[in-house]
Amino acid sequence: MVDTLLLAFALALIIEGLIPALFPNKWRSYVAKIAQEPAGQIRTFGLIIVAIGLFLFTLAYSS
Repeated sequence: MVDTLLLAFALALIIEGLIPALFPNKWRSYVAKIAQEPAGQIRTFGLIIVAIGLFLFTLAYSS
């Protein structure tokens, strides 16, 4: 179980690192746009992403 979580975390870091590595200028402007958004909107977006992740996780482990 710990191995699976470590692999999932490693994959998330790889994916998260690819965007700024491949498109640094676009990534910078995207981060600047996000910084201008209200905290509530960022929180809602984050909660939606977490819900999708939990759904996919449950779907993967239920089969």
